[in-house]
Amino acid sequence: MPTVLEVKDLVTRFYTPEGVVHAVNGVSFNLDEGETLAIVGESGSGKSVTMLTLMKLIPQPPGKVERGEAIFLGKDLLKLSNEEIRHVRGAQMAMIFQDPMTSLNPVLTIGRQMMEPMLLHLSMTKAQAKERAIELLKMVGIPSAEGRLDDYPHQFSGGMRQRVMIAMALACTPQVLIADEPTTALDVTIQAQIVELVKRLRQELGMAIIWITHDLGIVAGIAQRVMVMYAGFIVERAAVKELYASPQHPYTRGLLGSLPRVDESADTRLVSIEGLPPDMLRPPTGCPFAVRCPYAFEQCAENPPLLPLAPGHEAACWWDIDQGKPRYDR
Repeated sequence: MPTVLEVKDLVTRFYTPEGVVHAVNGVSFNLDEGETLAIVGESGSGKSVTMLTLMKLIPQPPGKVERGEAIFLGKDLLKLSNEEIRHVRGAQMAMIFQDPMTSLNPVLTIGRQMMEPMLLHLSMTKAQAKERAIELLKMVGIPSAEGRLDDYPHQFSGGMRQRVMIAMALACTPQVLIADEPTTALDVTIQAQIVELVKRLRQELGMAIIWITHDLGIVAGIAQRVMVMYAGFIVERAAVKELYASPQHPYTRGLLGSLPRVDESADTRLVSIEGLPPDMLRPPTGCPFAVRCPYAFEQCAENPPLLPLAPGHEAACWWDIDQGKPRYDR
């Protein structure tokens, strides 16, 4: 599969009155055409900041991209001017945000907000843009689509607003769709509908998707590959089945252990990860997970790189949990 996006050694900092926040610390990954990559981690792990950096949506200042490359269709996104990135955002790369109520303009009709990117990027007439907007609302399952173009965001339910956001993101048929926790504010049945909708649209339109979430339960049904982030680092990366079958980083094991499972008895206790994530104003010098890790030993004073364990499976951990011994002795 051809690669549509290649990110190399991305580092993002925020210079605040309290000090420097080390939000993203040398993240590298690639996204292939038509695949879904899930990025998983708890709040503050750097998932959203990584994507906002690529889209040039972090406020500068206080944010600053210290180094890195993001090659998208032959261009480095981080080197594009504000005018150039506007023609990429919405047209070739689109983003669905976590809370549709704060992402949609409350004083503009849904129709006007949907038509704007088509008028800007596709040079459509108003009549063509209106027709396409109706078609998109139908595609994402909004009933009586034609009559809803003149409605305002507050006239839609949470699930319907999220569908509108997806329709807006798809308006210009982007090659990459970034979904930033798009189901967090929704109840479980609506979550399932949104996940099914995105899967169907990916198959129909052939776009690549980056799905950001803290919920590993959703990932199994939607992604081909998973990237686990912690404290601004990638700590594990693997194909989704491989990661669930054989997680190799203690943090990934903790996340999976905290999920209720259908195949376990009712009295099986869920695992909790002790402690708190590190303060990124004062990031640790060694492995960022070491203070919370039951397997930590002296080598963890040095931060491990992503170590290749199997084809397509890497983990940033010095300790082999399965073998009960350090990896570097091999």
